[in-house]
Amino acid sequence: MHDPLDRIRWRDELLQVLYWYRGEGLGEEVTLQDVVPFLVADSELLRDHLEDLVNEGYAECVEGEPVRYRLTERGVKEGGRRFADEFAGLTGQAHGECSNPNCSCQTLGPAACESRTSAHAH
Repeated sequence: MHDPLDRIRWRDELLQVLYWYRGEGLGEEVTLQDVVPFLVADSELLRDHLEDLVNEGYAECVEGEPVRYRLTERGVKEGGRRFADEFAGLTGQAHGECSNPNCSCQTLGPAACESRTSAHAH
């Protein structure tokens, strides 16, 4: 049995990798070997955590050789949110300090910053 905090960390990491992989146009489905280069862990551990994603409804297993995994709708939403959270500091710096955590720029990028769009409206 995995430590609960460790499981959460791996869920977050895998959701981000699968979301990124999909977003970069590398494919909707990944094999275990596709994710190994991005995460420092042995493949058995990663397989266990990918199976956890399936059991929790974040991903689905696509049978075949090799077995492939794809994000469910829930997984895409969570992966996107976690990816945005992880890189919020990098994306927010490009257009200055936006301290509003609910601003559209936090998820849509600097062009959607409410402080910029409201300044142009006046």
